[in-house]
Amino acid sequence: MKQEIQYNGEVIPYELIKSKIKNMYIYVRDGKVTVKAPYRLKDKEIQEFVNKKSKWIYDKLKQEPKIVEETIKPEEVKRLEESVRKNIEKYAVLLKVTPNKVRIRDIKYAWGSCSSNKNITISKRLAKKEEKLIEYVVLHEMCHLRHMNHSKEFWHLVESFLPEYRIYRALLQKH
Repeated sequence: MKQEIQYNGEVIPYELIKSKIKNMYIYVRDGKVTVKAPYRLKDKEIQEFVNKKSKWIYDKLKQEPKIVEETIKPEEVKRLEESVRKNIEKYAVLLKVTPNKVRIRDIKYAWGSCSSNKNITISKRLAKKEEKLIEYVVLHEMCHLRHMNHSKEFWHLVESFLPEYRIYRALLQKH
């Protein structure tokens, strides 16, 4: 549901998402503001909360670097699909796990994700990245099939297959 607040003479639109959560959250990513709120809260309460946070939201939006969307060519997507398939096959054998589904989607919030249903989604943005970064993201998501968290065990598992993973992780965090 689209909503808006005003701060410093500017209208700031935001998307309100109600879900089964306990607390309210505000996310500012890629120039967009998203508010997640529990079903139990009335719209008036949510609006008051967002109004109180309007300076923080405004400041966050101004701090964000302007993202220039790069066009991803079909041949880059094809290379990404092949790389993901190859790495899924490789790590399925090594980790002795298999995802239910593997998808490549246009997600902007992460490089990859793994659901509790064992579905892996890889960001199409990786099509612009080098092979080792793709491998790292696939390995990271495959390790979530064994550990659905970022515990010490999870990171040890990642490191056991890709000892230099911290380099790739740092490179991806810059973008």
